[in-house]
Amino acid sequence: MLRWTITFIVIALIAGVLGFSGIAGASAGLAKIFFFFFLVLFILSLMRGGIKRS
Repeated sequence: MLRWTITFIVIALIAGVLGFSGIAGASAGLAKIFFFFFLVLFILSLMRGGIKRS
């Protein structure tokens, strides 16, 4: 799943340079969704690791 995130971020960056329209907007939207999803998972895993150590 992380590979898909990186792929969509790269596509969004390339499309952003060329102008946000069509596929660029969709890729940017998916990249944002994946970014926040993985950010939440990262924070949860940090919290879970901290709880196990205590």
